[in-house]
Amino acid sequence: MAISDRLAQIPDSYFAKTMGQKVEHGPLPLINMAVGIPDGETPKGIIDCFADALRQPDNQKYVAFHGKDSFKQAIVDFYQRQFQVELDKEDEVCILYGTKNGLVGLPTCIVNPGENVLLPDPGYTDYKAGVLLADAQPQPLVLEPPYYLPQWDKISKETLLNTRLVYLTYPNNPTGSVATKSVFDEAIERFKGTKTKIVHDFAYSAFGFDAKNPSILQSEGAKDLAIEIFSLSKGYNMSGFRVGFAVGNKDIIQALKKYQSHTHAGMFGALQDAATYALNNYDAFLDEQNLTFKRRRDEFEAKLQQANIPFEPMKGGIFLWLRTPKNFNGESFVDYLLQEQSILVAPGIPFGEHGEHYVRISLALDDASLLEAAKRIQSLKHLYE
Repeated sequence: MAISDRLAQIPDSYFAKTMGQKVEHGPLPLINMAVGIPDGETPKGIIDCFADALRQPDNQKYVAFHGKDSFKQAIVDFYQRQFQVELDKEDEVCILYGTKNGLVGLPTCIVNPGENVLLPDPGYTDYKAGVLLADAQPQPLVLEPPYYLPQWDKISKETLLNTRLVYLTYPNNPTGSVATKSVFDEAIERFKGTKTKIVHDFAYSAFGFDAKNPSILQSEGAKDLAIEIFSLSKGYNMSGFRVGFAVGNKDIIQALKKYQSHTHAGMFGALQDAATYALNNYDAFLDEQNLTFKRRRDEFEAKLQQANIPFEPMKGGIFLWLRTPKNFNGESFVDYLLQEQSILVAPGIPFGEHGEHYVRISLALDDASLLEAAKRIQSLKHLYE
């Protein structure tokens, strides 16, 4: 088989393997709650801007490798408005063709073979691939219920001494937990003056139900060792556009930009124009998205509580972390839900060893589908007794 040893050691991506695949399910109509693709349409103004930009002759040619000045300025202005964080558009901003490219490519940029990278467990499935591609050593950053926050004192000094990079992600995918500014303050203080850097995956930034989600860059000294990766996919219903960016520590940003100059030839200009328009004009839309998912969270959790079905409190993001019945693990419960209730969810195990007895449920569905799914899950309360 024509595959390198390095690539062969990496497990297949769970969502690449399952997304779009035909599934065999029970007699009821299928409800797919496995994938976090926003169910709403991209706002019309963004679509119209994109359509107009397609016709611009300059956008039909190569563009600058590191992005249009207008897009970078929109990013700077957005962070100033939303988080009161000042950024240098040349030194502290890197445009990404989808945030996954940045998250997976980052270890190759700044981590040496054999060094440790701390990965949240539970956490996003594809971080590990980037670590293995860099010949680095993935180490678990165990996040325990109910808050799923880092407990730095539980990590051995030996592990920390050889740690070059830490991944954080809040709101957390898959648990729906959130972080306060003090959590980020502690992380920055912990690694200040060491070789360890931090990347905060801020994909679900728009969704904070009890309070606005803080940026890690709001913490004092954060830009000395941290970057944040922001996605337009969820908040703006732009998942198909594959647009995001990294901001923060200038040395990490420059390493990412150098890496991209060899792996990408610049983002399509019309995409940049559409993203610029979104950042400059749709702050209110982000607030509406948050209210929509907060209402969905409230209604869905209430249904589970009525049936005494255990779950982890969802404080942000778009996913609910559901405990499996005692005689199931995540994978067997996924099969059971699919065959008995025609509900497709994601097993917890791809998100880390501590996800073995959970499944992840996406609330990115219309209200009628969510209500029907809640009723079907309520009918399983006998499994939890």
